[in-house]
This record gives sequence, C-alpha cells and structure tokens, in this order.
Amino acid sequence: MKKYDVIIVGAGIAGLTAALYAARQKLSTLVISADLGGQLLLTNEIQNFPGFMSISGLELIRKVEEQAKTYGAEILFDEVTSIAEQENLFTVKTASGSEFQAEAVVLAFGKSPKEMGVPGEKELKGRGVSYCVICDAPLYRGKKVVLVGWGLHNYENIVLLRDYASKVYWVFPGEKPLEEEELLNEAMSKGNVELVPFSEPVEVKGDKRVQALVVRNKKTGELKTLEVDGVFVEMGYVTRTDFLKGLVQLNEKGEVVVDKMCRTSKPGIFAAGDVSEMPHKQAVIAAGMGACAALSAYAYVMEKRGRKVGQVADWRHVEIPGKRKEGAGLSIKLR
Repeated sequence: MKKYDVIIVGAGIAGLTAALYAARQKLSTLVISADLGGQLLLTNEIQNFPGFMSISGLELIRKVEEQAKTYGAEILFDEVTSIAEQENLFTVKTASGSEFQAEAVVLAFGKSPKEMGVPGEKELKGRGVSYCVICDAPLYRGKKVVLVGWGLHNYENIVLLRDYASKVYWVFPGEKPLEEEELLNEAMSKGNVELVPFSEPVEVKGDKRVQALVVRNKKTGELKTLEVDGVFVEMGYVTRTDFLKGLVQLNEKGEVVVDKMCRTSKPGIFAAGDVSEMPHKQAVIAAGMGACAALSAYAYVMEKRGRKVGQVADWRHVEIPGKRKEGAGLSIKLR
C-alpha cells in the first residue's frame, strides 16, 4: 500500500490549489478525483477570478493542474469510497479497489458527478464508465463511445469526443441536447455524432470492460443497445458526503464543518471549497480555502514529526524541476 504525506480528495479549484501548496511544501501529494475541474467546467466564462479579465473554467483548471504537477503532485482519476483512521494514519479506499495511506487528508471534492443509477454502472467505473470527458477522451481514439448528458456545458464535451472517437452516440431525454442551434450544427458537422433523443440509460453491459449501453425511448418504451467501448456521463453534480458520517462533523446540509484554519472535527483531516460549510460558493474562495487547508495540513504533518512550525507561509522562491533558473531571485531556504 503506497503512502503519501497528504491525500487530497477532489480535483476542482480547491483540490488542485491545495495540491499546489502542499507540493510546494515538499509533501508527497496525491489527488484522487472522479473528474477534473468539477463544477468549474460548467462555466464557459469566468470574469471575477483575480488576474483574469475573462477565462474559461476549463482553461483556469488546466493552468492550476499544470502548476500542481510541476511541483510533484500526482493525480489519480478514481472515486474515494471510504476513509478510515488506522495506526495514526488514514487509509483511503477507492472504487477501483486501490488503497493508499496518508498522514493528512484534505477533503475538497465539492459536489460529485451525478450517476445514471443503472445496473452495471458501478461495476464498470474506471473500466469504460467515465465522468470526465476532458480526462479520458484521449483514451478512446478511434473507438465508439456514448455521451449521456445535455445542456450548454456538454457542447465542449461532444466536440472533444467527436475529435477522438470514430463514433459518438449522444443520449439525452428531450428533443434536442442543445437549445443553441448554431452550436448543435457545429457539434454535428464532423458527421460522426448520432443523436439519440427522448432516451434514458437502462443498463451498462460488459464483462471486464464496457461493451454496450442499453437505452430506453421514453415515448415508445423501445430498448436500443448501443455497442460502445466507453460511456461518458455528464449529467451535473450532487452533494455526496455519506461516506464521511462518523468520521468528521457534518451540518444539516451534509457539508463538512471547519474552523478558520480549514480543520475538521477529526485531527489530520481538513476541508476546503464547496464541500465545506462556507456559504459563499465562489471559485476564488474555494482556491483560498484550498491553500489554507494545505498549509494547515503541512503544519499538522510537521508537528506529528516533532517539528513545531507555527505560522506557515509560502513566500519563498522554489526551483521548478527541469527549468533553468534565469537571472537573480530571492531564495528562502526551506525550514
């Protein structure tokens, strides 16, 4: 079982900012998330994030992801199913059956991708069932896939999928997946996207990997089997914190209760962003909380190792791996 200094659950703006700050403190850092970007990907244009007059949610999350990876953070696309304290460490288990240990955990998963809730979905997660198009689309180059989802945010998803896959089925419950006719025409322009209207998923079929998705026509009741290699689910997000009950304090909304240092009721576990009780659900606030949680986690880990660090700052110059230093710069040694 691989051990890290800190495991961060969630790869939205809070989780990736936490990963950036933890990695810069030279903590071995693993981010585990079912998707990349979370709800930020629903935003085509952000105009209130400091430093950018206008930026898309995808572009912003990619920038922070690159920063976090530059300093050594690892990202695993999987779903955390349980966290347990064992022998002064936290054991984190995932849907794929993997297990990891860490001295500290940062909860930053915000809302989780909404599932279809059909037979076969749970068993084939990570084996053809994906909740993140931008994460996994490149894995299906030249293959057949299906996208279950609708609305404006799925325009970019369908364009990405059609550019990689040989065939894309687009399953949605209404007459059209997009109201914007111009965007819909553009999405269909390559000729390899087939619309499957008035439909809902019924079952994911496959042995070791996805082989097909069965859908039902809501008007006629007719079942149709779509033979595909991958099923992409992009139906929005829900709050899912049931697996944390008994581990950390939750409020009546199921949000994680934290103090001003982003500490939860369980020493060693921290929380940031929309999963916390912070009432203002804004990207810049989630990012700030991610930084706070990471620095608090660093202080906790150091104190466990007998080093009292007090107030933790991140003002120093840190050499970027693989980048040649140019010119003079202020360099502050690590504690």
